[in-house]
Amino acid sequence: MVSDRGSATVWTVGAIAVLCVVFGAVLTMGQAVVVRHRAGGAADLAALAAADHWLYGGTKACARADRVARAQGTRIVRCAVRGEIADVTVEAGRGPLTAEVRSRAGPAGPVAPGPDPPRARPR
Repeated sequence: MVSDRGSATVWTVGAIAVLCVVFGAVLTMGQAVVVRHRAGGAADLAALAAADHWLYGGTKACARADRVARAQGTRIVRCAVRGEIADVTVEAGRGPLTAEVRSRAGPAGPVAPGPDPPRARPR
C-alpha cells in the first residue's frame, strides 16, 4: 500500500517555487519599463539641450547634451547636430536591462495649410 503522507508539503513547496519565479519575472519586467522610461526622458532632455545650444556648434551642443544625460544617470551613445536639429541617442541601465532611446529636437516646421474646418449651418 502506497502512502500519500507528506505529499501536501511537496505540492506546497512546488507552488511557492512557481510563485517566486512569476514574481521575479514581474519585477524584472517592471524594472525594464523603468529603465526604458528613464532613457526616454533623458534622451528628450539631452536633445532639447543640444538643440538649444546649436548656435555654439555641434561639439559644444553635444557636450551640453552629455552633461544633461549624465545628470539623469544615463549616457550618450550618439549625438549629431545638423543646423538647428539635434539628434541624440541615450542608453540607460546595465547588463540585460539596457534601453537605448533616440530623440530629436529642433524648431517646429511650418504648419501646412489644410482644408477649412467644417462650419455649422445656421438654423
